[in-house]
Amino acid sequence: MDDLDRALARLAGAPAPAALDGLEARVLARIGARPTGARAGFGIGVATTIAALAIGVVGAGMPATPGQAASLGPLGGGSPLAPSTLLIGAP
Repeated sequence: MDDLDRALARLAGAPAPAALDGLEARVLARIGARPTGARAGFGIGVATTIAALAIGVVGAGMPATPGQAASLGPLGGGSPLAPSTLLIGAP
């Protein structure tokens, strides 16, 4: 731990690198110069919304074939989903 303490003390006493001078001002200038992303993302959002609506309308408009549910009465005859029925075949 003494080596770490000495290294940190030496680092604390060292002058800051010259490359860090004005770093904050440069970063803030670049942030201020960047265009806002609100307009760029707006087109993607509109396209996604239109696609979702189209898929919903097409899906709701297509008639589905009615399904036939199997009887799963627990006290009735053989259950179609019982392991013995699934492994061996229909009774």
